[in-house]
Amino acid sequence: MHLRKKKVKKSGRIYLSIVQGYRDKNTKKSKSVTIKSLGYLDELKKQYDDPIVHFEQEVKEMNEKEKLQNVPVILSIDTSEHLKQDSANRKNFGYAAISKIYHELKLDTFFTNRQRYLKADYNTNSIMKLLIFSRLLAPSSKKKTFENKDYFFEKNNFSLVDLYRSLSHFNKHGEDAQLWIHNQITEQYKRDTKLVYYDVTNYYFEIDKPDELRRKGVCKEHRPNPIIQMGLAMDTMGIPIAYKLFKGNESDKTTLIPMLKELRREYNLGRIIVVADKGLNTGDNIHFNTFRKDGYVYSQTVRGANAELKRYVLNEDGYEWYGNDYKRKSRIYPREITFNKDNDVKKTETVDEKQVVFYSRDYDVRAKAERAPAIAKAMELIKNPGKFKKATSYGAANYIKDLVFDKKTGEIITAGHKPSLDLEKLKKEEEMDGYYAIVTSEFRETDERIIEMYRGLWRIEESFRVTKSDLETRPVYLSLEDHIRAHFLTCFIALVIARILQHKVENKYSVGKIMESLNKVSCSHLEQNLYLFDYCDEVTEAVGSAIGIDFGMKYMKLGEIKKILGEVKKG
Repeated sequence: MHLRKKKVKKSGRIYLSIVQGYRDKNTKKSKSVTIKSLGYLDELKKQYDDPIVHFEQEVKEMNEKEKLQNVPVILSIDTSEHLKQDSANRKNFGYAAISKIYHELKLDTFFTNRQRYLKADYNTNSIMKLLIFSRLLAPSSKKKTFENKDYFFEKNNFSLVDLYRSLSHFNKHGEDAQLWIHNQITEQYKRDTKLVYYDVTNYYFEIDKPDELRRKGVCKEHRPNPIIQMGLAMDTMGIPIAYKLFKGNESDKTTLIPMLKELRREYNLGRIIVVADKGLNTGDNIHFNTFRKDGYVYSQTVRGANAELKRYVLNEDGYEWYGNDYKRKSRIYPREITFNKDNDVKKTETVDEKQVVFYSRDYDVRAKAERAPAIAKAMELIKNPGKFKKATSYGAANYIKDLVFDKKTGEIITAGHKPSLDLEKLKKEEEMDGYYAIVTSEFRETDERIIEMYRGLWRIEESFRVTKSDLETRPVYLSLEDHIRAHFLTCFIALVIARILQHKVENKYSVGKIMESLNKVSCSHLEQNLYLFDYCDEVTEAVGSAIGIDFGMKYMKLGEIKKILGEVKKG
């Protein structure tokens, strides 16, 4: 603000007023608005010895108050003004929290350094930030992401073509980026990798023909489309360590060893205990763990176990009941495993393994409830086989005897065959309902600790749900392999940032809820570079408190917004 001394042409008198200067958002020209009309200088001399000195001091005090954000702002609004076409008056500010973590991890340094030898006039760090911010707050295609780039207070001086070109560059540095992030988290959050959780999921692609990476395989969503397998390693805080992509036709159980080899080679980990689901519980994986003096905690299928383990599980001897609905026992048992040695030569060895088995009545009830729809479907199929084909019999066919399909049409053949419910199989399954088993190399640990270790696996399963729902990792609107790999890199970085934010608010809110709230922290441009905010909740308050940003302001000037965004870039 400053004191304006304007000479009136007709009378020659000087009129004093206090005005505020600002830069017009659309025309980019300097403008001013009158904050306070004071009067003619000659009239004011009757009240003040020196009106100019007096009001210049008043302006100085007003400017000082404004710095402290305590002075009211007077707006001059033209109610007949129209919006300009394609004007971006609405912007997000919640992404400041994401930017804070991005710069804490020094990802800006990483991508800026990697651009040194790239002959390009666009900023790859700016492109990566846009991809991350959009993936977390408004996931969409790369084209849509580019079109919505003005949703953020960032300088995005690049084209859509530049964005696509940068994907090959990102893929080239994908493994280095993962290791960089790991080192930053280890340094800043004292990451503990004594326990490493690992699991595998896959993502299907709606394409006609498989290619080198996208192959036909066992899809988690029971779809016939080509898929990509992803193995993900995670720490005890629930923050991802690294990921690796595999061809769609590779089995889950073959992905663990390549991932562990890479972690061992690049990540400088000490002794680790791998925690994984029953699909990874194989002789090859156990041998790999134990040969390197590492450990494992795997779930063990009870229904698919050998006869000896089934007898042990069903034998009441040794169980200790905890209340009326839960019992548990354990033993150390010599397990013979078969594994592939050099040149695919099969070898066997015996390992001492602790087996912890437990029964939960809640799990028992849940298992029967989950099976009920399949049984009902099986009964309907037996009653009306003409209504079903092989493709539509999924789940129910497991409980039906004498069920034969035509190899060409997939239709059920009833001539000479009489489908019926397999009561014997159903009885055997129900007998095992509620029983679970965990096997581990850590036989010196207590049963409680082993179960606690295994229960942490739910976080990695949740991470997969986050990528598929909140981050909308698929559908992938890309066809080149290096572009696809770059897409998964951006999703991984987004997941890491989301998990760190979740950790900072003590895991009180889901990733989906945090991102939903931050997306709502948006503002609309009024006048004089002033923005109006219209949303806050307990989540934004918690996030803001954790990272030092006030998301509760109703009005903010552009300068104040940019100051905050500048501060978060300091990490």
